Amino acid sequence: MKHLLPREAWDFLQQTPDALFLDVRMEIESLYVGRPPGVVNIPWYEYPDLTPEPAGFVAAVDRETRGNRSHAVVLLCRSGKRTLDAGAALAQAGYTQLYNVLHGFEGDLDDQFKRSTLNGWRHDGLPWEQM
Repeated sequence: MKHLLPREAWDFLQQTPDALFLDVRMEIESLYVGRPPGVVNIPWYEYPDLTPEPAGFVAAVDRETRGNRSHAVVLLCRSGKRTLDAGAALAQAGYTQLYNVLHGFEGDLDDQFKRSTLNGWRHDGLPWEQM
């Protein structure tokens, strides 16, 4: 899996419009915290269990890519860590073009335990929407 800073990921997505831009956060996170426009939400795990189901996740991604495991997939989560496990499951299933958005949508925690102040998609001023 390759790692891209948020602005690099945005540039990649502009240059590769057929890439699957995948938000692996829980649906509630994606809707209420905010998300980039055009992103597809397939949670790595969901509330209340918070337990990943790798086979189900891969099957959902397969539906989006029509089973094309050489399709470019750009993975986004809150901080860029959940995508590592999701990407590993996709790689194990045979996906070959995987990109992790470093720092995720909200970025790392600062000294006051707040996000979006140091780095991340929102911090970098990239497009996003909120329900």
